[in-house]
Amino acid sequence: MKPSLIPVIALFFSVTVLAEGVNSAIQFPTGQSSITVSASVVRGDRDRYSVVAKRGQTMTIAIRAIEDNAVFVLYAPKYRIESDDSIAGETLPNAGEGDDVMAWTGVLPSSGRYLIAVGGTRGNASYQLTVTIR
Repeated sequence: MKPSLIPVIALFFSVTVLAEGVNSAIQFPTGQSSITVSASVVRGDRDRYSVVAKRGQTMTIAIRAIEDNAVFVLYAPKYRIESDDSIAGETLPNAGEGDDVMAWTGVLPSSGRYLIAVGGTRGNASYQLTVTIR
Protein backbone atom coordinates (compact mmCIF):
# COMPACT_ATOMS: atom_id res chain seq x y z
CA MET A 1 0.00 0.00 0.00
CA LYS A 2 1.32 3.44 -0.95
CA PRO A 3 1.44 6.11 1.72
CA SER A 4 -1.13 8.83 1.12
CA LEU A 5 -0.31 12.49 1.03
CA ILE A 6 -1.73 14.48 3.90
CA PRO A 7 -2.45 18.16 3.26
CA VAL A 8 -0.48 20.49 5.48
CA ILE A 9 -1.84 23.81 6.67
CA ALA A 10 0.87 26.45 6.98
CA LEU A 11 0.93 28.72 9.99
CA PHE A 12 1.45 32.26 8.68
CA PHE A 13 2.05 34.08 11.93
CA SER A 14 3.54 33.22 15.24
CA VAL A 15 2.54 34.19 18.72
CA THR A 16 5.46 34.08 21.12
CA VAL A 17 5.24 34.26 24.89
CA LEU A 18 7.79 36.81 26.05
CA ALA A 19 9.42 37.12 29.45
CA GLU A 20 9.07 40.91 29.59
CA GLY A 21 5.41 40.87 30.65
CA VAL A 22 4.03 40.79 27.11
CA ASN A 23 1.55 38.04 26.26
CA SER A 24 2.25 37.83 22.54
CA ALA A 25 4.44 39.23 19.79
CA ILE A 26 2.47 40.03 16.66
CA GLN A 27 4.17 39.01 13.43
CA PHE A 28 2.46 39.53 10.11
CA PRO A 29 1.96 36.72 7.59
CA THR A 30 4.50 36.83 4.77
CA GLY A 31 3.46 39.44 2.23
CA GLN A 32 0.66 40.84 4.39
CA SER A 33 0.39 43.97 6.49
CA SER A 34 -2.64 43.12 8.63
CA ILE A 35 -3.55 40.49 11.20
CA THR A 36 -6.51 39.81 13.48
CA VAL A 37 -6.12 38.16 16.88
CA SER A 38 -9.13 36.70 18.71
CA ALA A 39 -8.89 36.35 22.49
CA SER A 40 -10.56 37.07 25.82
CA VAL A 41 -9.40 39.13 28.76
CA VAL A 42 -10.55 38.64 32.35
CA ARG A 43 -11.91 41.60 34.27
CA GLY A 44 -9.08 43.55 35.89
CA ASP A 45 -6.37 41.98 33.68
CA ARG A 46 -4.79 43.19 30.46
CA ASP A 47 -3.64 41.26 27.43
CA ARG A 48 -0.45 42.72 26.00
CA TYR A 49 0.74 42.50 22.42
CA SER A 50 4.00 43.84 21.08
CA VAL A 51 4.52 44.76 17.44
CA VAL A 52 7.66 46.03 15.75
CA ALA A 53 7.23 48.94 13.34
CA LYS A 54 9.28 51.67 11.73
CA ARG A 55 9.12 55.42 12.03
CA GLY A 56 6.83 56.93 9.39
CA GLN A 57 4.69 53.84 8.92
CA THR A 58 0.95 54.18 9.44
CA MET A 59 -0.56 51.89 12.07
CA THR A 60 -4.26 51.18 12.31
CA ILE A 61 -5.70 49.29 15.28
CA ALA A 62 -9.34 48.32 15.75
CA ILE A 63 -10.94 46.22 18.45
CA ARG A 64 -14.38 44.62 18.35
CA ALA A 65 -16.04 42.95 21.29
CA ILE A 66 -19.34 41.13 21.52
CA GLU A 67 -20.54 43.48 24.26
CA ASP A 68 -18.55 46.55 23.12
CA ASN A 69 -16.58 46.26 26.35
CA ALA A 70 -12.95 46.01 25.16
CA VAL A 71 -10.55 48.92 24.67
CA PHE A 72 -6.81 49.31 24.17
CA VAL A 73 -3.91 51.61 24.99
CA LEU A 74 -0.99 52.03 22.57
CA TYR A 75 2.47 52.57 24.11
CA ALA A 76 5.47 53.95 22.20
CA PRO A 77 8.80 52.07 22.20
CA LYS A 78 10.78 52.25 25.45
CA TYR A 79 7.73 51.39 27.58
CA ARG A 80 8.48 49.44 30.77
CA ILE A 81 6.60 46.70 32.60
CA GLU A 82 6.96 47.60 36.28
CA SER A 83 7.36 45.12 39.14
CA ASP A 84 3.69 45.61 40.10
CA ASP A 85 2.77 44.58 36.51
CA SER A 86 1.76 48.14 35.57
CA ILE A 87 3.01 49.71 32.34
CA ALA A 88 5.10 52.88 32.35
CA GLY A 89 5.88 54.87 29.26
CA GLU A 90 4.58 57.29 26.69
CA THR A 91 1.29 56.57 24.93
CA LEU A 92 0.45 57.76 21.46
CA PRO A 93 -1.96 60.72 21.03
CA ASN A 94 -5.61 59.75 21.56
CA ALA A 95 -4.59 56.18 22.48
CA GLY A 96 -3.78 56.59 26.17
CA GLU A 97 -5.11 55.53 29.52
CA GLY A 98 -8.66 56.78 29.99
CA ASP A 99 -9.26 57.39 26.26
CA ASP A 100 -11.27 54.12 25.99
CA VAL A 101 -9.95 53.61 22.47
CA MET A 102 -11.66 51.14 20.14
CA ALA A 103 -10.09 52.40 16.88
CA TRP A 104 -6.91 54.34 16.16
CA THR A 105 -4.87 55.34 13.10
CA GLY A 106 -1.66 57.32 13.09
CA VAL A 107 1.81 57.79 11.67
CA LEU A 108 4.39 56.24 13.99
CA PRO A 109 6.89 58.69 15.50
CA SER A 110 9.77 56.25 16.00
CA SER A 111 11.06 52.80 15.12
CA GLY A 112 10.87 50.02 17.68
CA ARG A 113 8.59 47.70 19.61
CA TYR A 114 5.16 49.18 20.36
CA LEU A 115 2.86 47.74 23.02
CA ILE A 116 -0.89 47.31 22.70
CA ALA A 117 -2.59 46.71 26.07
CA VAL A 118 -6.16 45.38 25.84
CA GLY A 119 -8.59 45.48 28.74
CA GLY A 120 -12.28 45.20 29.47
CA THR A 121 -14.42 48.16 30.45
CA ARG A 122 -17.05 46.01 32.21
CA GLY A 123 -16.54 42.39 33.14
CA ASN A 124 -14.70 39.86 31.02
CA ALA A 125 -14.30 40.74 27.33
CA SER A 126 -14.04 38.50 24.27
CA TYR A 127 -12.54 40.49 21.41
CA GLN A 128 -10.99 40.60 17.97
CA LEU A 129 -7.98 42.90 17.66
CA THR A 130 -6.94 43.90 14.13
CA VAL A 131 -3.55 45.51 13.59
CA THR A 132 -2.47 46.93 10.23
CA ILE A 133 0.86 48.56 9.40
CA ARG A 134 1.58 50.16 6.02
